[in-house]
Amino acid sequence: MKRIALLVLVVLGAAVGAAQAQTIQVDKNNRTIAVTANDKASALADTAVVTIGFQIYAPDAATAYSQGSTLSNAILDALKKAGVADKAVESQDQKLTHTEFPENDKSTPDQRAQKQFTLSQSWTVKAEAADAAKVLHTAIEAGGNESGNIEWDLADRNGLQAQAAEKALVRARQVATQMAAGLNAHLGALIYASNQTPMTRLLETSSATISAQQIVPAPPPAPLAIRPQQVEESATVYAVFAIE
Repeated sequence: MKRIALLVLVVLGAAVGAAQAQTIQVDKNNRTIAVTANDKASALADTAVVTIGFQIYAPDAATAYSQGSTLSNAILDALKKAGVADKAVESQDQKLTHTEFPENDKSTPDQRAQKQFTLSQSWTVKAEAADAAKVLHTAIEAGGNESGNIEWDLADRNGLQAQAAEKALVRARQVATQMAAGLNAHLGALIYASNQTPMTRLLETSSATISAQQIVPAPPPAPLAIRPQQVEESATVYAVFAIE
């Protein structure tokens, strides 16, 4: 009986999916099993990007700008005194506009007159994950009444991606071994491997936006209880094994 080479493609997600047909060259030199496997790796975030900022109202543009300038510099001075390096802070947005009141606004004419102009500004601060709460607390204490969003990250994403790929390759070998056994064959050496479609996933950002009016002046409030999130990387590996 002629010996026929087989090529088996197995697609794995959370579990092994159905085999998919491919157009292949069948000959005595093509005794292989090809497997596509997916896996992931995760690690606790070690880096945080904290969004801080403020928004104020004033009866005229000059007053809004003057008060905003004072508050802007006070926030950055507070961060600097707290040990945050200048290079860790990046400006995101700054805007002086005429206030647009919503249709259902119930402010009195006098109240509206005091809020004719709005000045807002925001920054992002990159810090170690353990310092995220400290950065946020410092900004809010200094007047950052539009602060709180945190994006969690990992300094060594390439390392995490490599872990995911390694786990996917192990899974691919396990499946290939099972397939070879089903064919009454022995799995041989790995002939080819490719990290086909790496995917990056960052778990949801956390938000703790707070207004200055919520802060009790005395005694000073403690920093918010903030914990780093898990950062996740996925990898899809295409591996071809010889069968004997």
